[in-house]
Amino acid sequence: MNNALIKAKNITKTYHKGESAEVKAVYDVSLDIVKGEFVAIMGASGSGKSTLMNILGCLDRPTSGVVVLDGTEVSRLGDEELARVRNKKLGFVFQMFNLLPRTNALENVELPLIYSDRSNISRLARQALETVGLKDRISHHPSELSGGEQQRVAIARALVNDPEIIFADEPTGNLDTRSSYEIMSLFQRLNQQGRTIVVVTHETDIAELTERIIRIADGRLIEDKRNPHPKSAGEELKNIPTEEEDNENR
Repeated sequence: MNNALIKAKNITKTYHKGESAEVKAVYDVSLDIVKGEFVAIMGASGSGKSTLMNILGCLDRPTSGVVVLDGTEVSRLGDEELARVRNKKLGFVFQMFNLLPRTNALENVELPLIYSDRSNISRLARQALETVGLKDRISHHPSELSGGEQQRVAIARALVNDPEIIFADEPTGNLDTRSSYEIMSLFQRLNQQGRTIVVVTHETDIAELTERIIRIADGRLIEDKRNPHPKSAGEELKNIPTEEEDNENR
């Protein structure tokens, strides 16, 4: 694909156990991700999907193979250069939210901007929180937010540097069903606005909300298929009762 934002060719990641044993967490994976795609990397626990995401997201290097991000080969960059690439081009969302507990939502979102050359970081952080629907929660600390709201703060933090790609590693793993679909509805909306999003998940119903599903097993890419009619998370939400409705039905 000529307009690929990420090009990975023959990626292998090998870990050594003991003196001689080798484990290939990712083995000979090649794929392209095009600007504007909404992709799920799907697999069971231990399949290598998070390792693959870490390599594509410049959090780790492959043992062999090449990764090109936006025209630059990143698979051989040094630590400082990789850190600059991550800060300028990539945003990350994780299962555990990774918010600072003594810092409010606004300050958590400001963190990626502290070492940037951006001016008025508070304004940018407020805009990001407004984008994810938390305009009225900017002064709340993580302990005062629901799991879904904490994940929205994490997404705002990923958005605040205007990244080329958002990587989300099991972003619904710690959420209830309704909150999971709310987060995926937000990702769908961001994708419709032009954001490139890569979601790592082991859940089929979450993967089916994306436009392309890449399946990983034992470190190998076993399937890469288009999903021409992804389900709408917003429509799915209509069938999931709110907490208040659930209580009324009991």
